[in-house]
Order: sequence, then C-alpha cells, then structure tokens
Amino acid sequence: MARAFTPKVVTANDLLEGDVIYLTEDDRWSRELSDAELITDEAHAQVRLLDATRQASKIVGAYLADAIAGDNGPEPTHFREDFRRTGPSNYAHGKQETATQPRA
Repeated sequence: MARAFTPKVVTANDLLEGDVIYLTEDDRWSRELSDAELITDEAHAQVRLLDATRQASKIVGAYLADAIAGDNGPEPTHFREDFRRTGPSNYAHGKQETATQPRA
C-alpha cells in the first residue's frame, strides 16, 4: 500500500552563497522556512519541484522536504531539516554569524 502524501516544502541551496533556501508561493527564494510555500497536494509538489530544478542558474540540489503548518509558517518534521534551517554549524558565516561566540 502506498504511503499517504504528507505536506512538503521545496528546498535547495543558493548556487553562489550556499545558503539553504525555500521556494515561496510567489516563486521567490527565501532563506526563511517560515516564508516557504507549504504544499499539501502531491501533484502540485511535483510541479513545484520541477519548477525549482529548472532554475539551475540560481539553485542547486532542490528536493521536497516534509513539513507541517506552524503558527508562523511551515515547520520541519525531521531533525535534518531543522538543522539545515539554522545555517552552518560554525560561527564564521551565515545565519549564525550574529550568534554569541562560544568560549574557548
């Protein structure tokens, strides 16, 4: 028996900067998961993924990631996606650049 479709977001990496990005409903790429289009229809998800993969001059590695509706937009359902949205795991660049530096 086929698994039931679960809501998804289209995610990829910015080709030039490497940041994790999400496809929005109005066809923009955002660095914030809360801006992403939450897709609840499997056929629509496949079309949106195809749309994303055609943007090879902007993005790399597009795929569908499981998500759920949250109070402020989509939220990840898997640890991997939660980790990806926070940015690099060091403080030298990206979303964590403004975070408090760890003590040596």
